[in-house]
Amino acid sequence: MTSRKYNSPRRTNSAAATRDAILSSAHTLFMARGYAGVTIGEIAEAGKVAVPTVYSSVGNKPKILTALLEPALTDPAIADNLAAVEASDDPCTVVELTAEGTRLTHERHWELVYGLFYRNPPGEPAVQAVLDRGADDYVQALTRVANRLVALDALRADVSPEEAIDLLLFYLGPHAWITLVGERAWPFDRAQAWIAHSACQALLKES
Repeated sequence: MTSRKYNSPRRTNSAAATRDAILSSAHTLFMARGYAGVTIGEIAEAGKVAVPTVYSSVGNKPKILTALLEPALTDPAIADNLAAVEASDDPCTVVELTAEGTRLTHERHWELVYGLFYRNPPGEPAVQAVLDRGADDYVQALTRVANRLVALDALRADVSPEEAIDLLLFYLGPHAWITLVGERAWPFDRAQAWIAHSACQALLKES
């Protein structure tokens, strides 16, 4: 006779709710006081759980911060946008779609990405590793955009495929949004329009 492992939906839902409460409390505290200014005990108190529950449900502070960042790195809008890019036959539309997609992912997660990771970076090696993975994924996504422009024979004569990736990162990378929206207070609509127009001029042949 073999025993079966019983999985209780109620217990699973309760564990998910506990994890969500911990992450929500951590997010609020990190944004209010910065990563370094918050303890696990304070996160537990705000989430109305015991300290051991924080560790068993999410983990230590770096793991909590990593869990908060994960939705920005795995946003489904990224895959949807790349699919639209690779289906387009118009070079300028390819760039405009990329600007729209990078705008959307930044805007959705702006409070966390700008407020915590750029204005007051935590400096945790474990968190930096996650940020580095996100940066690598960003470049890989822009490489697919550059490849689409190459396939459309759309690049200016003085722009190589490798330089196209560099220019896409310059115009559409995180620091473009951080500078224009975060530091210079541009609305997202204005930043998206300028970024798309400027990237088209820098990358594409004259039509």
